[in-house]
Amino acid sequence: MSWEFYIIFFRSAWVRSWDFWKWYNEYYPIHLVKTVDLDPTKNYLFGSHPHGVLCSGAFGSFATEGQNIKKIFPGITPHLLTLEGHYSFPFYREFLMSTGCCSASKTSMNYLLSHPDGGHAAVLVVGGAPESLDSHPETYICHLKERKGFIKMAIRNGVSLVPVFSFGETDIYDQVKNPEGGLLRRIQNRLQKVAGLAPVLFIGRGVFQYTFGLLPQRKPIHTVVGAPIPVTKITEPTQQDIDDLHTKYVDALTQLFYTHRDNYSNSNTQLTIT
Repeated sequence: MSWEFYIIFFRSAWVRSWDFWKWYNEYYPIHLVKTVDLDPTKNYLFGSHPHGVLCSGAFGSFATEGQNIKKIFPGITPHLLTLEGHYSFPFYREFLMSTGCCSASKTSMNYLLSHPDGGHAAVLVVGGAPESLDSHPETYICHLKERKGFIKMAIRNGVSLVPVFSFGETDIYDQVKNPEGGLLRRIQNRLQKVAGLAPVLFIGRGVFQYTFGLLPQRKPIHTVVGAPIPVTKITEPTQQDIDDLHTKYVDALTQLFYTHRDNYSNSNTQLTIT
């Protein structure tokens, strides 16, 4: 069955509007911050950073109506993109699709980004699962230097790129120290390549104590949506075309981070792009 059928049929305004999602957003709390208006006649490719452990900011903002995104960005239908493997499990697959989530595959992304009527925003967590292994409180490490597939996708479809940064995403969980090159990190990297999911040894809180547990810490997350980067459609872009746009995107994301850092994070926090 085609992704077009899933995207159209399974998305449910009722599921996205459950009261549970409002409680979910209020737990941290999550705040969706708009910097500019978006044209509802155009499609967009949002690049969401950082991954963190759970992608809580991206999920709460774009996969639910807990932030009233349809009012903040009228005419824009968001689709959070997740690992294709998630859609191999019956019932869980249908639940994800009901929230508007889609597979981060070329097929589903091309369908969303080429929609003739516009108004669709594909939200890609660019760093993916490997980035979650670098999620530690008060640090922001984004895996972006070698991530250029989404840039090529944007050029081929001629859709604007929109950088998105969730301040506080890395603060809701700590994890066991796993420096690059260490034994634990080598094991995690190996398992991630085999299974597709990163085996994060996270440290949360409990219901009645804050030292350890499975629950995330109640730390605010501010998901800031930046200004669109215009993209000229090129059916077969050259490597230079891709590299040039990638540089623009990295610069725009960096500017977005430092413009809003003092409002939503520690003023000494730095953005590291690897």
